Amino acid sequence: MGNISPLFINGLRGRVLHLAGPKHDSPEVLFVYGHHSSIERWQGVAELMAQYAAVTMPDLPGFGGMDSLYKTRKPATLDNLADYLADFITHYYPASKRFSVVGMSLGFVIVTRMLQRHPKLAPRITACISLFGFAHNDDFILPLKRRRFGLRVAKLFSRPGFAAAYRGALLNRFVLSRTYHRTPNAREKFKNATPEEHAANMDFEIELWQNSDLRTYMQTTAEFLQLNNTRVRINLPVYHVAVAQDRFFDNETVEKSLAKIYTNVIVLVELQNANHAPTRIKTAEEAKTFIPPELLKKIAAAATEK
Repeated sequence: MGNISPLFINGLRGRVLHLAGPKHDSPEVLFVYGHHSSIERWQGVAELMAQYAAVTMPDLPGFGGMDSLYKTRKPATLDNLADYLADFITHYYPASKRFSVVGMSLGFVIVTRMLQRHPKLAPRITACISLFGFAHNDDFILPLKRRRFGLRVAKLFSRPGFAAAYRGALLNRFVLSRTYHRTPNAREKFKNATPEEHAANMDFEIELWQNSDLRTYMQTTAEFLQLNNTRVRINLPVYHVAVAQDRFFDNETVEKSLAKIYTNVIVLVELQNANHAPTRIKTAEEAKTFIPPELLKKIAAAATEK
């Protein structure tokens, strides 16, 4: 993609994607991707949104090849990721610029924490949109025992020595190419894929694992498995997109959690034909099954709303 530029912020090196909108004065939307992600994973989503608004998608520290927060001796906590996002907004957008923000899953968690820690940014948000977002660890449908086990594993492998051993032993191409497709997460994402699509998905998943910082992956996993973002109110409504058969979250519980934070929860749509997050969306056409028209209309209209 020719619209990706280098990003240097707070001693970290990454990238940022910017796509111009259909008009010179198009509304702006900031897209914050989620866990185990990169700019390339969501390029089709950005291209679809760019038919309605100017789109900006920055890397998150530790994902997509960007330096991790550990490089600057900071842990990859939600608080630090939220502060990074606030700094990105301050550096990237003029102080008078207003914009919509779309947070995908963990990206929405980071957006929420950012608005809680930096409430002065809230008046600049024309629409705050949750794309399969969540707010509390009880939003997960996973049994409590599995969450507790996952938390112990994530905390263990967020330590530098254990993370290095895990990465060396299990995240090399030889092991991943022979094992990853057997995991429950991969089986869901690769379901109904042709042999060619399966091979391309595997190559991209291997790239994602090898380009991301494992300590960041594990630390953020531990954070969201014990998450409680409901303690601080935000003076904004939230527009929520859910998946009817989300394999991670109970939609009713998510809405109740969001209502504890935001002034109003407006469910834009509950998708019937999507999963929580496909391996990759390469084109705008592919994105149409994942990004509903209701969301696109909201970001296109948000700039004119008060």
